[in-house]
Amino acid sequence: MDNYKDARDVAARLHPENPVFCARPPVAEAAARWFTDRFPGETFYAVKANPALWLLDALHEGGVTRFEAASIAEVRLIAARFPDAEIAYMHPIKSAATIREAYGAHGVRIFALDTDDELTKILDATDGARDLTLCVRHGVSSDHAKLSLARKFGAVGAEAVALMRRTRQAAARLGVAFHVGSQAMAPAAFTEAIAAVEKTIVEAGVIVDVLDVGGGFPVTYPGMAPPPLEDFIAAIAARFEAMLVAENCALWCEPGRALSAEAASLLVRVEARKERDLYINDGAYGALFDAAHLNWPFPARLLGADDDAPEEQFSFYGPTCDDLDRMEGPFALPASVAAGDYLEIGSLGAYGAAMATGFNGFGGPYETVIVRDSAATGRPAPASDVANENELATVKEPRYGV
Repeated sequence: MDNYKDARDVAARLHPENPVFCARPPVAEAAARWFTDRFPGETFYAVKANPALWLLDALHEGGVTRFEAASIAEVRLIAARFPDAEIAYMHPIKSAATIREAYGAHGVRIFALDTDDELTKILDATDGARDLTLCVRHGVSSDHAKLSLARKFGAVGAEAVALMRRTRQAAARLGVAFHVGSQAMAPAAFTEAIAAVEKTIVEAGVIVDVLDVGGGFPVTYPGMAPPPLEDFIAAIAARFEAMLVAENCALWCEPGRALSAEAASLLVRVEARKERDLYINDGAYGALFDAAHLNWPFPARLLGADDDAPEEQFSFYGPTCDDLDRMEGPFALPASVAAGDYLEIGSLGAYGAAMATGFNGFGGPYETVIVRDSAATGRPAPASDVANENELATVKEPRYGV
């Protein structure tokens, strides 16, 4: 089937009535190769960021063979797609039935927990299995992150010490995991978290086989420019090297956004304009959930406009009847933007389609097309990256691909 040069080509040839995702598999593959080459440990892709089949295949092609699942649906998806993949079921609270299925039917041997009750549940559901890697989720600060993940999960203090000791007795391998929050803006997020975890390990007096630093690796958005990813990885490597753990302790990470964000953009149409409010055909209940509810500053451009045209600041309204379906932005676009124009909203490969609902009849499933530029900037992709472009098809996928 056909694929497209860029989003402008999609708009010109398809004149789509509904939003369309522009997928860039080579971008995802390059991100996977970069991360797996540079991170001094094992990289698990956090499936929740985007479970689209085209993306999973691209990451796998780029060397990611380990996946972090937070639901049994994600476990099933990865087990079916990549039978030899290593899957870590890292939601700290799971039902006994899903633990039993993950262990018995899909070969999962890695589980997270943050309470004694969850440890008991895992052991009961696996009939006291002795081949488990059990990762105690340690609570850490999200002070350096744009989106906190510090409240819901994580054992701390004496509770964490006691849980590590009990888990050590039950596990073939004991792991300690944490999450510094989404979009961490400073390497100190990880070094401070490792220091907190190390203190608990020393107090517990246990041998730890795995340190899982989780996700939170940042992406650049308008007005949100973190240090280079190299700085984060270097800081983690140095602090891990200095930890008081055994030399054979493994180091893991779980990037989601960093592997997927730049691999897709969203093509939307302007349905109406009221002064500096643009009414577009996707929004808060669709792929732009974060733009509405977190005021996330995604890059946007008017397709077909002169790059040097004077710009104004706009806000968006989505297609539903809800007043909350609003994205304040501001989004810098040419002052001439009008009804019928198409916009490309970039860096939506992470938490875009994966967050969409069907409220009011809007929000997916989305048509997805392959485009050959390297990002939502119109830059061409290297020719070597699109050698198999004739095999790439326009696809429609259910949310979990099964």
